[in-house]
Amino acid sequence: MTARQVLRTTAWGVVLGFAAAGLTAVPAPAEVPKPVTVQWSDCKPEGKDDPEEVKGSQCATLQVPVDWHHPDGPTFGLAIARRTAKSPSDRVGVLMWGPGGPGDSGVDRIKTGMFRFSEDLQDRFDIVSFDPRGVARSNPVKCTAALLAQQPSPIIKSATAFRVTIAYNKQLATDCREHTGPVYDHIDTWQTVRDVDAIRTALGESAISFHGSSYGTVLGGQYAETYPGRVRAMVLESVADHSAASAKEFVDDQAEAAQDSFSEFVKWCDSATTCALHGRDIHALWTDLLARADRGEVPDPQHPDVATTPFNLSFYVFRQLYDPEWRALADTLKQLDASAPPTAQPPIPPGLASNPLAVFCQDWNLQVSDYKEYAGLLARLARNNPDMRYPGQLMAVSMCLGQPPATNPQHRLKVHGLDTPVLLANAIHDPATGYNWAKSVARQLGNDGRLLTYEGWGHGSYTTSPCVQSTIDDYLIAREVPKRGRSCPAVPPVG
Repeated sequence: MTARQVLRTTAWGVVLGFAAAGLTAVPAPAEVPKPVTVQWSDCKPEGKDDPEEVKGSQCATLQVPVDWHHPDGPTFGLAIARRTAKSPSDRVGVLMWGPGGPGDSGVDRIKTGMFRFSEDLQDRFDIVSFDPRGVARSNPVKCTAALLAQQPSPIIKSATAFRVTIAYNKQLATDCREHTGPVYDHIDTWQTVRDVDAIRTALGESAISFHGSSYGTVLGGQYAETYPGRVRAMVLESVADHSAASAKEFVDDQAEAAQDSFSEFVKWCDSATTCALHGRDIHALWTDLLARADRGEVPDPQHPDVATTPFNLSFYVFRQLYDPEWRALADTLKQLDASAPPTAQPPIPPGLASNPLAVFCQDWNLQVSDYKEYAGLLARLARNNPDMRYPGQLMAVSMCLGQPPATNPQHRLKVHGLDTPVLLANAIHDPATGYNWAKSVARQLGNDGRLLTYEGWGHGSYTTSPCVQSTIDDYLIAREVPKRGRSCPAVPPVG
């Protein structure tokens, strides 16, 4: 399994102008702070985890404030994990992994996903991560599963459906708040930045190195903005731009990236005889599948006994472009084209379910005033992106309709005072965090940023390209900053 496959199918690497309150630079303390008492113990296997995989990992719980605006108020337990440097005599320091998603578990990454880090990094760093607040073991956002399953489609087709969506969003928020507790209203990235610094303090480190991917790059960028003197080195891979000023700008950027990656898939299929759809008009086939899905005639690729929707079908294809998995995608589309309409109804899930996507409404102001404006967004997307007219991140707009203003709204980064420029890494053909986002963040960072371009495909490049991996490793270990304009050649996807 590749690093990008660990992103959950219900949480995608998306992100979205004014400065959030409190994002002021704080100089690093002159001396290493005294560590907060943290009781480390061997991580335990959970669920299907293989005990051999978790061996060597250590877990702990760090008490942090529910609301960092009131640091002396109530607290909750933040789950953290680490693996100490395999070669203590060569130890460089702490490398903090910033989970993506939103909704990815950093604790799981440390326990069973160390393939994400080269042997050189594992030898030289204590690698540390955490479950962000509201996720997994860190007071997860929980909602009634049956209600969560009723979430309206982002493809809103009428003023009535627009009003129904707003009413549903308010009902869900009330339900989630009831089942989650006070943390529910304090899960934005502004709060998580302070959690990361609390971990740094607990480790007794004056500065940390940081590697964030996808949504974790929002966290990394804001940490560098808030505590520049506490950053030794920082990698932001598959870069999210948290400065998109409007819902229109946000979905335009997202759909453009997804459409580009779908077009690359079509190019490959046109030239590769191993493609199951070689010689066929994929654009026409895809248009027909979307129309049939709208009539309930296409089975869900992952649950073939029930029907999928145009948005869910688009999201499935979007996820197949992450690695990318072109051959598997062609096989699936061919099977769906030949499939009979499903007859079963999806089961009603019992109990509670996690909802890590709730962070969007606290990190992004993507206001849409009425149905007319929303319909205009959909029309624009269809006009400019005929295949990927329903980008996965459209859900970030629809699910926040009618919600209060974001507590950590989008803004341009203002980073000053770093010892080492931030290293950005992005594929030219990234379906989730487009290359244009990486260029935008690089411009915001100016002399405090350096962009490494991967000339290939996919969401993430560290585990795909040996060139990207070695460049990032040299940067993290020795702080060797690549020259401006540095790029790495594409590695053709398998298939």
